[in-house]
Amino acid sequence: MRSEATPRAAPRRITVLGAGKIGRAIALLLMDAGDYEVLVADRNADALARLAQDLPGLHTLHLPDEAALQAAVRGRFAVLCALPFHMSVTVATLCAQQGVHYFDLTEDVASTQAIRALAESARSVLMPQCGLAPGFIGIVGNDLAGRLDSAQELRLRVGALPRFPQGALRYSLTWSTEGLINEYCKPCEVIAEGQRISVPALSGLEPLLIDGVEYEAFSTSGGLGSLPQTWEGRIAQLDYKTIRYPGHHAAMRLLLHELRLRERRALLGELLEAAVPTTDQDVIVILASARGLRGGRLVQESYSARIVGATLRGQVLSAIQRTTAAGICTALDLVSSGRLPQAGFVQQEQITLAQLLANRFGRVYDVAGTQVPNAGA
Repeated sequence: MRSEATPRAAPRRITVLGAGKIGRAIALLLMDAGDYEVLVADRNADALARLAQDLPGLHTLHLPDEAALQAAVRGRFAVLCALPFHMSVTVATLCAQQGVHYFDLTEDVASTQAIRALAESARSVLMPQCGLAPGFIGIVGNDLAGRLDSAQELRLRVGALPRFPQGALRYSLTWSTEGLINEYCKPCEVIAEGQRISVPALSGLEPLLIDGVEYEAFSTSGGLGSLPQTWEGRIAQLDYKTIRYPGHHAAMRLLLHELRLRERRALLGELLEAAVPTTDQDVIVILASARGLRGGRLVQESYSARIVGATLRGQVLSAIQRTTAAGICTALDLVSSGRLPQAGFVQQEQITLAQLLANRFGRVYDVAGTQVPNAGA
């Protein structure tokens, strides 16, 4: 008797909102995977046209109004939101109403809290903060602290930096200018002496030396995601700081505080975008460490990575594109395969580091080469 072949599952229908650098990277990764049908929607028709030309087979949708946005969400398996952070709650609300899984990259704490509240009655997954920081850094931090019998300190440091810095800022624009300014201005949640508190952005300046390169690091908003809630009452010290080259902090304090541009953020954005170049020649620098007791002895667990750009299907992906897109695509894969909850609010630390590193998208973070290539979803 002839056996019948198992029918191939129909591709999951995914909408990527945003045709910018990160939206482009997400679409490219999902199309290359082969088992997702990808629609990219944006209000910028020119950006959509360029993207469709670069990625044959991609579906696009122009978003001139609210009705078009609803059409982009309706009937999809999931929506991956790569729009500015102030759009997150609007899109998440539409997804919750229509029972569509929702993922985003926001670093904005208020938006995440609003999405958490929405998720209480949602019949689909609402999973914000799926990028690099917040996102991957919370997964690796949770894993490091979890290796200890009693964690005392967890310190997380991440930088998206130009490989060839110039000027007083020693910085190039590698992602959303609006998001950058937001994390430089909003309060930063930490755990200090066992208490969950807020500290000002740009506070806690410290020098760093990683693999012989000098950096500085300081507090910025949103990088910890939900880790403070997860580890409150279980750890004495938990903080997140952004890595920059020496001198950047002083220049940003001049702009934000002495010139009071933190009160005129739209103007600051215009100034930065007019004067600071963008670059695809970037590097992601990550340093995470947890200290505590194991077997009665004080020990430290660490993860360090330096990740650069790559080419996929003839398209150049910068380091920030690769790492950010990898995070949100991994989260989608794990929900799609049933390895994460199928409804409600999902935190990054519900993904184990082993799951992420074994994933076809998440292995970009496997700098030690410990996982088998093509390990699947």
